[in-house]
Amino acid sequence: MAKKKNFFERFSNWATAATGSSAAFLIAISVIIIWLVTGPVFKYSDTWQLIINTGTTIITFLMVFLIQKSQNKDSKAIHLKLNELLASHQGASNRMVDIEDITEDELDHLHKFYVQLSDLAEKEDDLTCTHSIDAAEENHNFKLSTYKAKKHYTDARTRKDSSKKSK
Repeated sequence: MAKKKNFFERFSNWATAATGSSAAFLIAISVIIIWLVTGPVFKYSDTWQLIINTGTTIITFLMVFLIQKSQNKDSKAIHLKLNELLASHQGASNRMVDIEDITEDELDHLHKFYVQLSDLAEKEDDLTCTHSIDAAEENHNFKLSTYKAKKHYTDARTRKDSSKKSK
């Protein structure tokens, strides 16, 4: 699966690691300090100011593209990992795979669903309960009727009730 990376990929990986290091930060601070110290020598001239403005503008311009490439790659890798988890988990909704391609309105609609799902989960006493988008209501009702009879649930209820009484 490991394919040979092209020059730009290798360079961007190296540059991302290098510019995100402590050494790069110290170099940047050193450049600013040197620039500030040379101010009186150059009588704070327009050229002196132009040097730092031009230098930082060019570096910022290039870094935007480098950071975006790195973010795109990281984002794609994270999405693939999440897709693998969704695809491999029996209870998860496969409709969530590639969800990043849906519209903002569709994302808002799903967000409202998960807020509702969260509200349902807050009514439960078992934090390990989970829901799928495809069967949330059914799972919720099934879990409430099934889990309330389980020992861990009754033990948790007993502890919760006794802690309320002791307060």
